[in-house]
Order: sequence, then C-alpha cells, then structure tokens
Amino acid sequence: MPIDIDRFEEESVEELRAGGPTNAEEILGFLATHPGQAYTPKEIHEATAVARGSVGVVLSRLEERGLVRHRGDYWALGDVEDVETTLSSLGVARTVTERFGPEDPDEWGPGIDSETE
Repeated sequence: MPIDIDRFEEESVEELRAGGPTNAEEILGFLATHPGQAYTPKEIHEATAVARGSVGVVLSRLEERGLVRHRGDYWALGDVEDVETTLSSLGVARTVTERFGPEDPDEWGPGIDSETE
C-alpha cells in the first residue's frame, strides 16, 4: 500500500520500516489527508487496505474516542489535534516495539493483586 508523501518526507527510516499501520491508523491517515470531506465505509474500504468487514468496527471505536465524526452514512475526521497526537503516539509505540520487542508484563514485578494477597 502506498504511503502519503508527507509521511515519506517526515518519518524516520525506522518508522517507515516498522510494521505496517493498524486499521485505525490506516483509516485515520486516509481521513486526515481529506479533512474537508466525509466518506461512507465502502469508500473508506476502497481507499485503504482495511477489510470491508473491519471498517465499521474501527470507525465505531474511533468515534468513541472522538477521533472521527459520524452523520447518516458518512464519516469524517474528528478533532485534528487529537488525531495528530494519536497517530504520533501510535507511531512511537510501534517503533519502540520494533526496536526493543513487545513488553512482558511479568517482567514489571509483582502486580497489585499479588501485593495484597
């Protein structure tokens, strides 16, 4: 799947090599490149690599977080600043995971439950 030229220009080599974007990132990225337009789930599916059956679920979750808006059959980008912060945070998390591997909660030490037992 091609990436936006702004992403190509701005992201580090590590970010561009890290695993592909999540469905949420894919949809948010698409909507962020067209902030003045609203799309149906079918149109979002056709413009992204997100499976048709996943688009509605992802949009609903993004709406719960205020990242997209919904009216009738159409969906649009939510608060641009929140979306930028979210996409940036997801990119950083992906880069850290790629570089250091996934976290193992067992390595964090005793959990709250074990301390109270």
